[in-house]
Amino acid sequence: MGQRILVWDLPVRLFHWSLAATFTAAYLTAEEEQWHAVHLTCGYLFAALIAFRLVWGIIGSRHARFASFVRGPVAAISYLRSLFSGTPQHFAGHNPAGAIAIVLLLLLGAGIVASGWMTLNEIGGEAFEEVHEVVANAMLLLVFFHIAAVFISSHLHHENLTAAMFTGRKNGKEDEKISHSRGYIAVIMVVALGLFGVALTQGKVPALWDPNNPAHSAESGNEAGAEGNEQGGDHDKDDD
Repeated sequence: MGQRILVWDLPVRLFHWSLAATFTAAYLTAEEEQWHAVHLTCGYLFAALIAFRLVWGIIGSRHARFASFVRGPVAAISYLRSLFSGTPQHFAGHNPAGAIAIVLLLLLGAGIVASGWMTLNEIGGEAFEEVHEVVANAMLLLVFFHIAAVFISSHLHHENLTAAMFTGRKNGKEDEKISHSRGYIAVIMVVALGLFGVALTQGKVPALWDPNNPAHSAESGNEAGAEGNEQGGDHDKDDD
């Protein structure tokens, strides 16, 4: 099968596990009012990750680019047939069936972001809230399917594909490897996501500010109370 080569750059690996974490956290906090701020923060970080992957799919390293792995349904069917034949086709990067799953995940992710933003801003009544829930559940099902497919493929290829998404290394030929892991891009990602997350939790991103956030409401209430006290003080001075 070849030697162990570097296939997945660090930004791809960071995206993969960060997307899994933000989706899981957002899904688990969706129905709890006290976790509303966490749900929103994870949702916006999820949106930022989706946007990054779309860009990285065009300008990223060899196996990260969509052009290198999106091959269409015919190639996916051929690959699936090879799995059952006992001689599975080997791909250094994403296989054709996995590529379809990735495209669907990104499309569903974009749908979750769009419908969530519509719901947050009370656009379209309850319609987008229903869409948001349906699309999120569809993505959850696709995630379960993806996990099952990874285990099956790992067994048939005699290769730990989960570990590969941590180490970046898979079996392959020398000419299929990428030259370096783009660690500096990953550092920029971490810093950008961290700053974005802090800005969201502190309400420092006005365009994304949720007026229904209890923390923000309390802050607004404190400001209103302070203004009221100042006005009351002015009236007391006038009475004197």
